[in-house]
Amino acid sequence: MAALRAAKQALRIDLKKRISRLSDQEKLRQSHIVTQKLINHPKYQSCQRIAVFLSMHDEVQTEAIIEDIFQKGKVCFIPKYQKKSRHMDMVKLTAASEIHSLPQTSWNIPQPSEEDHREEALDTGGLDLILMPGLGFDKNGNRLGRGKGYYDTYLGRCMNHPKGEPYTIALAFKEQICDAIPVADNDIQIDEILYELK
Repeated sequence: MAALRAAKQALRIDLKKRISRLSDQEKLRQSHIVTQKLINHPKYQSCQRIAVFLSMHDEVQTEAIIEDIFQKGKVCFIPKYQKKSRHMDMVKLTAASEIHSLPQTSWNIPQPSEEDHREEALDTGGLDLILMPGLGFDKNGNRLGRGKGYYDTYLGRCMNHPKGEPYTIALAFKEQICDAIPVADNDIQIDEILYELK
């Protein structure tokens, strides 16, 4: 277990370096390509209830995706992380513009405040699709997150929902694609990764 943790940590450091070398312009260029791939994806087009991460500076930018979700009349859910725990909910967003008025977490991610009680996806109709962030991915669907386990824990909860497991699509820069990601038994594979093909 210690060897696996060390391997993951070393890869996280390497991936952060790779991403830090990308200019803002390049991140936006790749984000645009990935956004178009998603919007044209049959799974996205057929899904109604979608969870999407609010992107940090070093991730594929998701604002245009959120705008598209609302333009197409779909239902949008965003992560709400609980401090000092591995608990995350997916809560309903009422308008695309709302992300600009939400308070920022210590990671500079907008999210509703503790006092802001919203519909949680699994309390109502479940989710059709979860758009996944991550630091690195391999072509077998293995994902390296930031080490907190929020998404793996949440996907475990989704499996117990009457609607069943949602489809998962990761959004990545091509620099985040690795030959192999070291994984543990409790790491959940994702269905598909969208990135700019070289």
